[in-house]
Amino acid sequence: MAALVPFSLLRNYSPFMLARPFIVKGCNLNFSKTVLPLPCRRLPFSARATHDEQAAAKAAAATADSGAPTIFDKIINKEIPSSIVYEDEKVLAFRDINPQAPVHVLVIPKVRDGLTELAKVTKLPYLYAEARHGEILGQLLYAARIVAEKEGILDGFRVVINSGPSACQSVYHLHLHVLGGRQMNWPPG
Repeated sequence: MAALVPFSLLRNYSPFMLARPFIVKGCNLNFSKTVLPLPCRRLPFSARATHDEQAAAKAAAATADSGAPTIFDKIINKEIPSSIVYEDEKVLAFRDINPQAPVHVLVIPKVRDGLTELAKVTKLPYLYAEARHGEILGQLLYAARIVAEKEGILDGFRVVINSGPSACQSVYHLHLHVLGGRQMNWPPG
């Protein structure tokens, strides 16, 4: 089996190092070019939810309507550092700390305004997407497109919204995952 190099290791290389070919069992990974042969593009990312992720999602759902600040609120307030990809007056996009693809960016509204998820799982009637959220939902999708352009993945990317514990939503502050940089499979999940 070919030796696989995690993306987290590759993204830490300097541009000088990436300009040199990187050999993985006969597969020439020359990162100075934007297009790699299809068999060489795939990196070892798992798309399956583990038991721990499922348990974390169930635990997060139990406290979803507490009103406490989420980790995303802390990132917005710059209390927790993040690698910001895009920001405007209403939206913030930053790299996921546990990437599931070579490009994995989260896009969030800066003001939650009751947007914890798309559908209603919580007991409170105002913690899900309503008609009044139409503008910010559109801005989130437009920001996803800007992120894809900035990250060089306009040729193909996926936008994912996990809504509720069965979808492994672990942060109850509505957010989009922008995934790309590798061949996506269908069906997802």
